[in-house]
Amino acid sequence: MAAKKKTSTKKVSGKYGASSIQVLEGLEPVRKRPGMYIGGTGLVGLHHLIWETVDNCIDEAMAGHATICTVRILPGNMIEVSDDGRGIPVAIHPQTKKSTLETVLTVLHAGGKFGGDDSGYKVSGGLHGVGVSVVNALSEYTKVEVKRDGKLWSQEYKRGKPKHKVKSVGKVKKDETGTKITFKPDTTIFPDTTFNFDTIVKHLRNQAYLTKGIRLDIEDAREVTGEADAYKARRHSFYFDSGIISFVKFINRGKDVRNQVPVYIEKKEGEIYVEISLQYTDSFKERLHAFANNILNPEGGTHVTGFRNALTRTLNSYARKNKILKEKDKNLTSDDAREGLTAIINVKLPDPQFEGQTKEKLGNPEVKGIVQNIFSQEFAEYLEKNPKDAKAMIEKCLLTARARNAARAAKDAVLRKGALEGMTLPGKLADCTSRRAEDSELYIVEGDSAGGSAKQGRDRMFQAILPLRGKLVNVEKTSLDKVVKSDTLKPIIIALGAGIGETVDVSKLRYHKVIIMADADVDGSHIRTLLLTFFYRYYEELVKMGYIYIAQPPLYQIKKGKKAHYVYTDEEKEALLKKLGVSEDDLDGEDGKKIAGLAIQRYKGLGEMNPEQLWDTTMNPEFRKMKQVTIEDAEAADRVFDLLMGSEVAPRKHFIQTHAKTVQNIDV
Repeated sequence: MAAKKKTSTKKVSGKYGASSIQVLEGLEPVRKRPGMYIGGTGLVGLHHLIWETVDNCIDEAMAGHATICTVRILPGNMIEVSDDGRGIPVAIHPQTKKSTLETVLTVLHAGGKFGGDDSGYKVSGGLHGVGVSVVNALSEYTKVEVKRDGKLWSQEYKRGKPKHKVKSVGKVKKDETGTKITFKPDTTIFPDTTFNFDTIVKHLRNQAYLTKGIRLDIEDAREVTGEADAYKARRHSFYFDSGIISFVKFINRGKDVRNQVPVYIEKKEGEIYVEISLQYTDSFKERLHAFANNILNPEGGTHVTGFRNALTRTLNSYARKNKILKEKDKNLTSDDAREGLTAIINVKLPDPQFEGQTKEKLGNPEVKGIVQNIFSQEFAEYLEKNPKDAKAMIEKCLLTARARNAARAAKDAVLRKGALEGMTLPGKLADCTSRRAEDSELYIVEGDSAGGSAKQGRDRMFQAILPLRGKLVNVEKTSLDKVVKSDTLKPIIIALGAGIGETVDVSKLRYHKVIIMADADVDGSHIRTLLLTFFYRYYEELVKMGYIYIAQPPLYQIKKGKKAHYVYTDEEKEALLKKLGVSEDDLDGEDGKKIAGLAIQRYKGLGEMNPEQLWDTTMNPEFRKMKQVTIEDAEAADRVFDLLMGSEVAPRKHFIQTHAKTVQNIDV
């Protein structure tokens, strides 16, 4: 749980001066190619400026010199990041002959992580020492304030260039230290400089889980213009005594778990520190988060490979030894061990080798063996000491194995090799002529009536139509073998041609646009939700690649004379009527009644539209409106699907009660 009290973590004294900073090269390339340093100039890159600045606070905390880091969003989307670390040195640097503070802020590859002595960082979240200098280079205004040696030092910058020399602007207590960096992103580089409070909260929460002994505060003060407005600020404070154990519990809140207390392993080998926590749930999805020096590695790396190898091997060894796996039983596979697993892997090492400046994947080869050895030994000991939890976890894996075998048998029966390659397509599918996946579209259409209109109105060259028949299953509550056997989902699986489960091969996908087309009512919304759940759980890669869409059929046809207008919302309807010179007060009759020379028709469903209307409004690429389904935050999406479609009733009931008053225009 987040706490608001100040921690009592003791600072570790350490010699930290100008000689701790080593300069490698200049700064100028950053503004020319910002994507090389922060991954891009979109919102992800914008927020990366905060992460780079916060990394310096975390580095100080991991070195034992900081206990508090505060991030504030100020009016005008300025960011202020402060800590109570040692403070950036201000003495003249021996190489640059300038203040070390100015060197760190204006020279690339200048930072404590490159220090040649023991006063620099042994473990650092930064990769190349570019963090704070890149933030400065990509900001139209930066100000740095340092408390050190009994003085308050300051320097300001404009687009990376100093406005004046580092100067003392006041006095502080002799033992008072820390750094405050305030910056305003450059609007000539970032098209949108609006920071997302929830994104920052999530990142800081994760950092608090990963760094014992530091408190991380976040405040959104954009609407605060004076003391009287202080109440408008949104605030969060995070401090976790249990570290990544609390992280695992947070991810699994509301879920049925196999081992009530998460497994926790912590050990150091040489200079590499390994920390792992895991817990099994009854869900069908793996939730694994890997970090190196507190930096999230979404693509995993050598630490994840070592962990997964050790996990499967150790579970099999224990299961064999204790007769949970019989002689006739096959070993558990890696997939069996991963389903329902929630795990946090956090390693700290002196010289991390990442792929890309944004650290997607850890590449240090030595880490694989160290993580594998540590986890194998410690996890085996845990299983021996906790036989009840060990049995519960292995039984979950065995259940997964049985479901996998049943699903394979079902696929062998209904998804023959020919079907998977598109040779035996479902009879209900009206396929397109094109065999180029990048040009082809699959419309999944609710109902036979709408399906018939869509088949007649489509462009046969690139548009395929698959009408839905029967009741859709909720895959959140259904095992894979039952999904494969479903009369409604089976045709979709066959039509896609990419397989399902462990056999998914995106390269065999037959369509690069999969479009859900359902009625604009409660039933249609339910069907869309069930299909989205299906795609998210079994074809997440398709969602990430931007291949899933939702069609937007019109709500009204407004006809004046021979000219028909189509509108998609009530607001658009009102705007069109106003443009046509008709007042809402004149519209007292039913939809469809001719008023002032107008004929207004509200579409109750897709089946009410003839083929020409469906083509003109919903299927013609030149005029149609579609929503592309994306996963901006996979963890949040996973939580929502689990909440709304999972087996736990209480959380869903609470959600409905909480949001009931915000729902409008319910069509029952």
